[in-house]
Amino acid sequence: MTEDAVAYASVLRLSRADMNILGIKDAYALHKVVYGLFEDTRSHAEKHASIHSGIIYADKGGDFNTRQILMLSNRKPHQTPQFGKVQTRIVHSDFLAHEHYAFEVTLNPGKRDRQTGRVVPLRGREGIEQWFRARAPKSWGFSVNAENLQTRQISVQSFEKSGKTVTHGSATLRGELIVTDKDRFFRSFTQGIGRGRAFGFGLLQIVPLAAI
Repeated sequence: MTEDAVAYASVLRLSRADMNILGIKDAYALHKVVYGLFEDTRSHAEKHASIHSGIIYADKGGDFNTRQILMLSNRKPHQTPQFGKVQTRIVHSDFLAHEHYAFEVTLNPGKRDRQTGRVVPLRGREGIEQWFRARAPKSWGFSVNAENLQTRQISVQSFEKSGKTVTHGSATLRGELIVTDKDRFFRSFTQGIGRGRAFGFGLLQIVPLAAI
């Protein structure tokens, strides 16, 4: 990357035939396809310690014939995969120099129970939005405009991995944010936010807005 670059933004487009050949039937299958586009740079110990992979992505769906996956990474994906098409561009530092952005993010919303230590899924728009607004300034470096915050596509993601069923709650939030901590916001953008980032959660999709 160039000196002022912060990440690579890519789009993977898969045809219906690609998806059938790759056997993309659930979130885990898609995870393997996305990660297969990148050189594996982590050691076994780093993976076990949950060191960030340098890859986050969001499944944007599509129509009957095509599926589109957005990816943000610290290294380039393969530009000529066996299946699908990849387009990549560099994200430069000036993209993160603004204060006000429109955003969309798909999250796995949950709170840790203080007594049991377990993560409890959040359900319902009001609870999810309250959690998101409270968490954003402390953890992610931005505040959220409550007036135009919208929660859509509340669902459940479920797949089989190593003989066990893995279940994630899923909610897509849209709205406007104001950056309050530039360093945290930089990490939030480049590394993703929340849980389940290896399975398509946490990619902060942002568009700069004029100052308010």
